[in-house]
Formats: sequence, structure tokens, C-alpha cells
Amino acid sequence: MWICFLLVLLFLNTYFGICRVTGQDVYGIMVPLVTSASGDKLGKTAGNAVWLNKNKTSPFELYQYFVRQPDSNIERYLKLFTFIPLPEIESIMVNHGTDPGKRIAQKRLAAEVTKLVHGKEGLESAKRCTSALYHNSVDVLETMSDEELQELFKGASFSENLLEPGTTVLDLCRKANAVPDGPRGYQIIADGGIWINNLRVTKPEQVLVLKQHILTNGLSLLRVGKKNYHIVKWLNMVT
Repeated sequence: MWICFLLVLLFLNTYFGICRVTGQDVYGIMVPLVTSASGDKLGKTAGNAVWLNKNKTSPFELYQYFVRQPDSNIERYLKLFTFIPLPEIESIMVNHGTDPGKRIAQKRLAAEVTKLVHGKEGLESAKRCTSALYHNSVDVLETMSDEELQELFKGASFSENLLEPGTTVLDLCRKANAVPDGPRGYQIIADGGIWINNLRVTKPEQVLVLKQHILTNGLSLLRVGKKNYHIVKWLNMVT
């Protein structure tokens, strides 16, 4: 309660100060403090802020932030952060209650906020990234730009290479510095520790195949283990 009191006091001091200096009436708007389900404040100083600037919070990250919200926050956030009419929000919550596991309300909230902040293009980008990461969709990977892949797989190495005839799975892994030189790198592939475009590979000497190991957009997404990603762009692709 003391926080609310301080905010009101600050507002009144600001109001009277401006009126005294300018001689004009001024107006202000106070909105409810946004908190998490546990009651903690959300914001920069709390270390859990989301940003409108896509360079700080990408459309995909913003979308996922709202998709991951607990049920206890959703109705309040739909009313705070969207322009959906109240009767429709009630209908959304009723539908959500029939099968909460589908996260119907969270997905609607995420879509509305992402579109509001980043436009239709930003929302479509967020959905592509979601499908690529969580649904292992190769078709979606082929529609993604270099920037979207690097945004989605932050921390992944990115390299550009010339595609030579006869390039093998082992060659790709070495060009990306994804496996060590020598027998150890060969064995990692043979043991099934490598995925290319979400497909596990086990034959180090297999020649790369277009639309399987190399996407039609000239990219290969390489994964070592569970979370170690490498993105390779082929510069001399002829499709």
C-alpha cells in the first residue's frame, strides 16, 4: 500500500508543480501495477522486463513470453494489453477452460500483443520461429531468413561456405567447427549425435542432399547434442 501512496504523492507533486510553473491545467493517467502471478513487480529493475524494441526483445521472445503465462494471469492480461471486447474475452476464457492444456487464451494473448507491437509481419515471424523450434518443421525452416534463424538460435555459430561437389555430412560438421578433427568427430556422427535440419544423421560419409541436408533457402541448421546449434549458409547454391 505504501507504494501506491508514494505514487499518488508523486503524481500530485508533479501536477501542482507543472500548474504553478505553466499556469495551465495538466492531466495524468494512472494504470495498475503489473505483477507476476506471485505478486512480484514486473520491470527492468526486477530483472524480468520485456521490451518493445525488437533488438532487446525479439517478436519471437515477446510471443513466447505471453504464451508461457500461467492461467491465473491471462484474463487480467487480456484486459490490460489488448483491445479485445470484454464479452469476447469472456468467451475466450470459457473456451480455454474446456482444455487448458491447449493454451488457447495464452496463444490469443501472445498473438494480439505481438501484432500490436511488431505488426502482422512480426507476428508471422514469431509463429515461424515457434513452429521451427517446437514442432521441428523443415518446411518452416525453408521459409525463414538468415536473421530469423540467428534470432531464434541465439548463440549459434554462423558461417558461410562454398558448396563443393561431393561435400559430405562430415565435411559440413567440420566446416561449421561442430565436431573435433580426427576419429572423435567421425564417431560423434556415427553414434547419432548430429541433427541436420531436425533430422538425425548417422552416416559421416553421406553426400549432402538438397532439400534434405541443404534447405532451398541455401541454409543448413546443424545441431550437436540437445542445444548446440550451428547455422551454415551455402554461397554458391544452384537450385
